[in-house]
Amino acid sequence: MRQKIFTRVAQNLYRYKTGAYYVFVKKTGRRIHRSLDTKDRKLAERRLADFKKKSGGLVVGDEANASFGVLARHWLEVNRHALSASTAKRKTQFIQALEPFFNGMPLRNVRQMHCEKWVLERGLNLSSSSFNHELGLMKAVLAFARKRGLILDNPAADIARKRISQPVINVPTREQLKAVVEAIRLSDGRADSRAKAKAGADMVEILAYSGCRLGEARALRWKHVSFDSNRLTVPGTKSDSSNRVIPMSGPLHELLQRLHNENPAAGPLDPIVKHKPARKCLETACRKLGFPVFYHHALRHFFATCAIESGVDVPTVSRWLGHKDGGQLAMKVYAHMRPAHSDAMIAQVSFEDATKILPMQAA
Repeated sequence: MRQKIFTRVAQNLYRYKTGAYYVFVKKTGRRIHRSLDTKDRKLAERRLADFKKKSGGLVVGDEANASFGVLARHWLEVNRHALSASTAKRKTQFIQALEPFFNGMPLRNVRQMHCEKWVLERGLNLSSSSFNHELGLMKAVLAFARKRGLILDNPAADIARKRISQPVINVPTREQLKAVVEAIRLSDGRADSRAKAKAGADMVEILAYSGCRLGEARALRWKHVSFDSNRLTVPGTKSDSSNRVIPMSGPLHELLQRLHNENPAAGPLDPIVKHKPARKCLETACRKLGFPVFYHHALRHFFATCAIESGVDVPTVSRWLGHKDGGQLAMKVYAHMRPAHSDAMIAQVSFEDATKILPMQAA
């Protein structure tokens, strides 16, 4: 006689031929079955009761037939008030990239294999950052569906994020920065070439002396400069509320004063530097000097590193950079311990006169 694969032992409770217990229930017009992950009858009964309670909240009706794309766009609209325009735009792009992997099917039919298909066919080719952003959105939308009773479990919950390794960024020393700026300004020596290279060198110095991101530096206008108060308003690239006011370092004040004197007719809305990226001139100068290539963001690192090495406390540097975490990111990313600074610091460490240290008093 053929052995039964499943044996019914109670309402909705079945035992598999291996002895493991399963739950079978009918909900929203379909049969749902799940392993209860136990061979113990009493434990299986308790887990069955929990499962039935959870499945009792499943939605029946048109909303239950919503596809991933439809619900994802609804989720985005619900959360749009808390997002900047650029963030909402990126999340829309993530939704468009994810949607084909669910093929318009109702969310209740989405299984882990559909989420894994995205991992295998798209995710593996994405950078760690892009992978984690798309995965995060997928999990958020499916968690939203679960909270609304459209699905029982989040089928993407067990998909791990990609590990993000900290990229190696070459940060110039003070001497290297000076040499790079001089090389850019000199260009090939011809007057017309030097005139063209001037804006690139000015941009490099602004980035290095202010700690601005490239987008922030490109958005600088003369209305943002106050020579009287020695302050620079850094325009936020995400929203007006992300503007910040920073004190100008001596070299930055001198540079901006020189640029203003060179163009006294400039109005408040005129850009300080009419140059977009400085990548090409940086690469050319570094190659000519035999330096590793320094990119735009390395100059932000240069600013932060010089500030910290000069004794400025990390929370203050963090505020100058526009961070809102109190200094954690600045300490982790920007505080490069350069050999010369490390040598100077160790020279201050003393192991002498230990006997002069007063012992702690007993409580």
